[in-house]
Amino acid sequence: MKETPITGRHRLLGARLVDFAGYCMPLSYAGITQEHLAVRERCGIFDVSHMGEFIVRGKEALDLVQHVTTNDASKLKIGQAQYSCLTKHDGGIIDDLLVYRLDEDQCSEGEQAFMLVVNASNIDKDFSWIKEHNTFDTRLINISEQTGLLAIQGPISVAQLQPHTETNLSDIAYYRFKKGSFAGRDNILISATGYTGSGGFELYGLNEDIAHIWDALMDVGDMTPIGLAARDTLRLEMGYCLYGNDLSESTTPLEAGLGWITKLKKGPFIGREALLQQKEDGTVRRLMGLKVRDKRVPRPGYKILDADGQECGHITSGTHSPSLDAPIGMGYIDKAQAKVGNEVVISTGRKELSAEIVSFPFIEV
Repeated sequence: MKETPITGRHRLLGARLVDFAGYCMPLSYAGITQEHLAVRERCGIFDVSHMGEFIVRGKEALDLVQHVTTNDASKLKIGQAQYSCLTKHDGGIIDDLLVYRLDEDQCSEGEQAFMLVVNASNIDKDFSWIKEHNTFDTRLINISEQTGLLAIQGPISVAQLQPHTETNLSDIAYYRFKKGSFAGRDNILISATGYTGSGGFELYGLNEDIAHIWDALMDVGDMTPIGLAARDTLRLEMGYCLYGNDLSESTTPLEAGLGWITKLKKGPFIGREALLQQKEDGTVRRLMGLKVRDKRVPRPGYKILDADGQECGHITSGTHSPSLDAPIGMGYIDKAQAKVGNEVVISTGRKELSAEIVSFPFIEV
């Protein structure tokens, strides 16, 4: 397994370590519920250095980004980020990602620069796909191996982080970022993004700088290390998709409720024609939320049945929500049944769980 710059520190903290996307990552430290509530109520720190980062730089950098992603990167100003997808020609999702519009200090005249942040399990696949379709006057650089990433999430994140930087964190709006010094290290990208719904920041930097920042932040009171298990419960409560579960090459952004990042009017991009046709025909299924009236957690692959006992979908993600103290899930459901308030049954194979279709997010934070 690969290690992040923080892996040794996870061991010292007694984390339960697992193989995740080929990386040795912490599943949990003190326990899922404790870590989950720390983020919802105070502040938690995540090592997400396994994520991939690509730089796109050149005179036609925007053209390449526009060609391979579904959102409209032309709307981005320097210091802004957006959520987007890479899609195949048939509209299937290769990956979901973040697109950052970088400053042009290191660019030659007439050039632009972007950073693409992709899922760890898809780094090689994504890089090969974008490289294959790079017929533009621009360079694609994989900086994943030398880049570390921390996420600090929770309602008191600003108060916990502000003493470590002269950058006014309160001035960084959602999906905006600035570069500055942090904990004495320069050229740190401070981004007001996250995967929890509880607010906070992500910090990008060189591996050695991110390790130093982790140490500085762990010396702060009320900073709880968070593992992958609580990261999953946090994102699920907000209805955020996880690639490999809720998104895949056999699902499209329109089916997944990601029409808002699929700008079909922006001009040609890979998969646009298929998605235009799907929009015209209408999707046959939708990704929906499910609140279970039972103590059992719905697991990926469980069948969803309608009132007549007929299969109408399947579960893609499920967990016990610490905030609701109840099982919740996500799944693709046939369009005719995919209506908020509808009652369905989830079949485990041995038992049937009653559930209600609900809208996202599951909770308000």
